[in-house]
Amino acid sequence: GSRGYRLLRGNTRRKRGTRRRGILRRMDGPEHADFDGVERLAAVTGGEVVSTFDRPDLVTLGECKVIEEVMIGEDKVIRLGGCKSGEACTIVLRGASSHVLDEAERSLHDALCILQATVKEPRSVYGGGCTEILMASSIDRRVDETPGKKALAMSAFARALRELPAIVADNGGYDSAELVTQLRAAHAAGNTTFGLDMYNGTIGDMQELGVMESYKSKLAALLSASEAAEMILRCDDIIKAAPRQREPMY
Repeated sequence: GSRGYRLLRGNTRRKRGTRRRGILRRMDGPEHADFDGVERLAAVTGGEVVSTFDRPDLVTLGECKVIEEVMIGEDKVIRLGGCKSGEACTIVLRGASSHVLDEAERSLHDALCILQATVKEPRSVYGGGCTEILMASSIDRRVDETPGKKALAMSAFARALRELPAIVADNGGYDSAELVTQLRAAHAAGNTTFGLDMYNGTIGDMQELGVMESYKSKLAALLSASEAAEMILRCDDIIKAAPRQREPMY
């Protein structure tokens, strides 16, 4: 039960003591190699993918410090360490069943997507429900100044934002009502960086704990939820047409 190791499987041979160059030459034949694995190998070692070795002086050779054969479960794979470029890596996921592996793979994929979004948009916000309480408090202050039915929609939006830290607390097995009220009191007292400390089941300073979230991911979640709510509210009523009268069949 292992997956995720696609680099250099099957058609590879290792010469003891080989450290730097000639990695592609140790293969039984480039025509039998996994092309995806070869591309990853070239990216991680800084080498160049070639089809022939007629002009080795024009080829950029890859480099790495360690090449060894390791066992993962019941399979043997080639591990390369201390690579020159480091533009690719292999993550091995192991689990008792395919369902556990699928869930781990989805979680890892989500984390990598968040990391990629953070690299593109480096801004971040405090996690643990801190941002939601801040936004809800700001909306509540504007509700008193807003006349008409618009104030009711703003108040409902603020309540929806406060539900997010409550859901986080419930998922952690804690008393959500107690924690959310403590969090609102802390923000009212001026502790605007406080959020939920899910390790201890209390509230804490997110800045000291280092609990951060991607700004782009948080913005996308809020916009998606708002657009979904707007689509539901636009459906005022459902008109059902009367069924067509069928002629009796003789």
